[in-house]
Amino acid sequence: MNVKHPELDNPVWYSLQETHQAFCTEHAGMKFYLPEMAPFGAFSDVETTFEGTASYAHLCHDFYVVGERPDVGNGLILKKELVCDQMILENPCEILFSEEIVLLDRNRRRDLAALVNRVQPGYFKDETAVLGNYYGIYVNGILVAVTGERMQMNAYKEISAVVTHPDYTGKGYAGQLVAFVANAIIAENKMPFLHVAASNSRAIQLYEKLGFVKRRSMSFWNLSLT
Repeated sequence: MNVKHPELDNPVWYSLQETHQAFCTEHAGMKFYLPEMAPFGAFSDVETTFEGTASYAHLCHDFYVVGERPDVGNGLILKKELVCDQMILENPCEILFSEEIVLLDRNRRRDLAALVNRVQPGYFKDETAVLGNYYGIYVNGILVAVTGERMQMNAYKEISAVVTHPDYTGKGYAGQLVAFVANAIIAENKMPFLHVAASNSRAIQLYEKLGFVKRRSMSFWNLSLT
């Protein structure tokens, strides 16, 4: 356990215990997001995970347990372990904002879901956008880049869905969006954090350039019904 910011050692658990308590469904001592929100769960006692994962699988057939390795319940298989760097930011980003960044309100939710699911299929559910604020950049009426907030605790907010349309990469959109969202979180006296695949060196370099530092590795265990 990392002594500093201990809640971040179990971010799903504390999000569902604190700010996102209304989006929590509990199964045999485990906490999960409602399946229409996000396919994530967590535990504080590994002995609860065999029964808890089997129970939640009746609601969500393919999901992730975030943190330590769970015991896999009846009828489930462990498909993969996604190892991520958990990164935090302590100071506002100093960056030139050259693009108009807009709040993706309910009228723009269809654009948001379409872009995220094009680039990162499976993570963005029907009600994921309810979890926090999402922002985007439009070019000629087309949404080309987005970033938003997912897990939330009393003192922390996760930056998520850092997505750019494949035809519009390399233009600095992702960096501006991440910086914009991070600075907004810091202005609320909260700490921004994010999770990025440890193999995604290009994204990690971008986040480091913005001032993020790695706090620890975090595993996302993908479970699915057989």
